[in-house]
Amino acid sequence: MGTRPRLDLVGRAAGSLAQRLLRLPPATNRDVTVERDLRIPTRDGRTLLANHWAPADAAGAPTAVVRTPYGRSGPLDWLYGRALAERGLHVLTVSCRGTFGSDGDFRAMRHEREDGLSVLRWLAGRPWATDVVLTGSSYLGYTQWAVAAQAPVQVKAMVPHVTSARLALAFLRPDRVELETLLGWSVSTATQERPGTLWRTLLGISRKRLAAAMTTLPLTGADTAALGHAWPFYQDCLHHDQNDPYWENEDHSPSVSDVTVPVSSIAGWYDIFLADQLRDFQVLRAAGRDAHLTIGPWWHTHLGGMTAVLRDTVDWAAAHARGTRPPRKPPVCLYVMGVGQWRDFDQWPPLGYTPQRWHLAPGGALGSAPVPSAPPTKFTYDPSDPTPSLGGPKLEGRGAGPVDNRGLEARPDVLVFTSGALTADVEVIGEVTAEVWLRADGPSCDLFVRLCDVDGRGKSLNVCDDLVKVRPDGITKVTVSLSPTAFVFRRGHRIRVQVSGGAFPRFARNLGDGGPPHTSAALRTTAVEVFHDAEHPSAIVLPQR
Repeated sequence: MGTRPRLDLVGRAAGSLAQRLLRLPPATNRDVTVERDLRIPTRDGRTLLANHWAPADAAGAPTAVVRTPYGRSGPLDWLYGRALAERGLHVLTVSCRGTFGSDGDFRAMRHEREDGLSVLRWLAGRPWATDVVLTGSSYLGYTQWAVAAQAPVQVKAMVPHVTSARLALAFLRPDRVELETLLGWSVSTATQERPGTLWRTLLGISRKRLAAAMTTLPLTGADTAALGHAWPFYQDCLHHDQNDPYWENEDHSPSVSDVTVPVSSIAGWYDIFLADQLRDFQVLRAAGRDAHLTIGPWWHTHLGGMTAVLRDTVDWAAAHARGTRPPRKPPVCLYVMGVGQWRDFDQWPPLGYTPQRWHLAPGGALGSAPVPSAPPTKFTYDPSDPTPSLGGPKLEGRGAGPVDNRGLEARPDVLVFTSGALTADVEVIGEVTAEVWLRADGPSCDLFVRLCDVDGRGKSLNVCDDLVKVRPDGITKVTVSLSPTAFVFRRGHRIRVQVSGGAFPRFARNLGDGGPPHTSAALRTTAVEVFHDAEHPSAIVLPQR
C-alpha cells in the first residue's frame, strides 16, 4: 500500500524540532511523501515491511537505506525518514525480521546479511533507487556492515555510526559479562512492542525492574527476572564468548577489508563500540580503502553524534551517490577534549605521540619514576556491596560520559593515585594502557582501571577506563587496555588513576569463587594488594607529546 499522506502536522513539527536540536542543514523541500508498509520478499520466503519517503523533486535523488529493529514510526522515522527526505533523498526504512510487522522471529544479528541483500535486490527493481547509500546508528550501523562486502554496484557509500562489524561480540570477552548493556538491550528489544512500554519507561518502572534483575544470581536467571521468561539472545551471549564459532555467521569483521565502497565512520570517545569501530577503520585503511573517521566527545545516544551521521549522509554520502565531488574529509578528525578543539590527522593512532609512564606510588601518589621500595596498597572487594559503575560508556544516555567521580573515589574499595598539579599542559592522544602488579587471596578477581582529570577545585572527571578478569598466580602483572582517547590535561590540573575490583552493573560482579561468571552464585570477598616498587612498577602509560 502506498499513498500520499494528508498534512502531517506532528511530523512536520518533529522535523522542525529535530533541525533545531541537531543543527541540521536547512530542509530543501518540506513537501515529502511516504509510502508505508511496502512488502519486500526475502530469499527464504519471508516478507519485510518498509516505508519509502520521497522528496517532491525526486529526479536523480539518491536513496538512503536504513534497516532497523526499532520500528518505522516515531523519532527514528522523523530523523531518518522525514529529515533525510526533506533534504533531497529517497529513504527506505525497513523493519528487521521479526520486528514491527516483518515476518519471522527476531534473533539479533542472525539474518541481517541475507535479509539486507534481499532488500538491495528488491531495490534494484525500483526506478527511483539507482544510487544507494547505507546509513544508521548502532544496530542500524551493523546492518550496513552485514552487507557491505557483498554490496551491489548501486551502493555508493556508507555511514556507520557508533557501531561495529561484529556488534554485540564486542561485549563477549571470555570470562567477562558486560551485564548492563547485554541485559538492558535484551529487555528493551523483548518488550518494545508491548502495549504500555513507553509509559513504563517514562515512569521508571522498567528501569527499577531491570536494576533488580541485574542482582539476580546466577546470571542465567536475570532475563527471566526481568521479563518473566528467558530471552534467547541474552542466553546466547552468556554461553558463547566472542571466540566461539557459534557466532561465525554474525561476525562480519573478517570481511571488512573486502568492503570497497567509501566509508565515513562516526564514533564517540565515550561510546560502547569505540575500540571495535577504530579497528574496523584501521582494517579499511590498511586495505587501501576510501575510509574516514570522526570521533566526537559523545556517548552512544548523544545528539552530537546523530547530527554528524545525518550531515554526512546528506552532504558526503549523497555526493558519492550523485557522482559529484563530496566535501573534503580528512582521514581522521578528532575532538580533543580538555581544550574543546577539532583536529585533523592522517591516521589512527596519530604519529608523534610517545608512550610515557606515570607510576603508581605509596600514599596515593602518581609520578614519573617508580619508588625504589614500598609496601603494597590494599583494598577488599565485596560482591555483596560491589564497587558501582559511574559514567563512562553506557548503552543508554542516562548517566553516561564524563561525570564527577569524587563520591566513587571516597569508597574504601577504590584506590586513587594522583599527580601533583601540572606545570604545563599534557596532551594525550592514542591508545592508553595500564600495567598493574597485584596479588589476591582468591582464585579470581577483576581489575578496573580508570583515568581521570582533576581540576583546580578537586572535581574528578573520567576520561577512559576498562576492566579485565584476573586469575592471580602470586604477584601477577596485569595489563589493561583502556579505551582510546584524545585529551589535554591542562596546566594546574592533576592526572588521577583509579584502581578497583569492579564496576557494577556495567560489568557483572566477580563473585570471587573462580567459577564461570554466568553460573556462579556464592559470594566471596577478595583482598587485593597493588604493588608499586622498582621490582613491580605499576603504571599507566599515556601517549604524549
